[in-house]
Amino acid sequence: MQLQRLNHGKGESVPVLVWQITADDEKALDRYEGWPYLYRKETMKIKVDKKTVNAMVYIMNEGRPLEQPSYYYYSTILEGYNSTGFDVEYLRRAVEDSYEKDDATLENESNGEKLV
Repeated sequence: MQLQRLNHGKGESVPVLVWQITADDEKALDRYEGWPYLYRKETMKIKVDKKTVNAMVYIMNEGRPLEQPSYYYYSTILEGYNSTGFDVEYLRRAVEDSYEKDDATLENESNGEKLV
């Protein structure tokens, strides 16, 4: 296991853990992450112990409406954040971003106001 940061968007990143997994682990993760319907798998090059390796990551599919995570899913992710010492602010922001925003909310946010 190794802590890394994954670029999440323009100027943003999120903390991630790197694990070596078996084929059975990957099958279980596929079910848990809703692959291939909710998430797709991509390969990224990352550095682990000064060596560049390929890592498989789950990326949410485009065109899917954002939805709030289930209580179970959120609790599992929160437990992982707490046990690794990740800043839970990343998780809080992700959950906040999962709420659908109406036109008034988007307009106010573009003016620097935040309604959520």
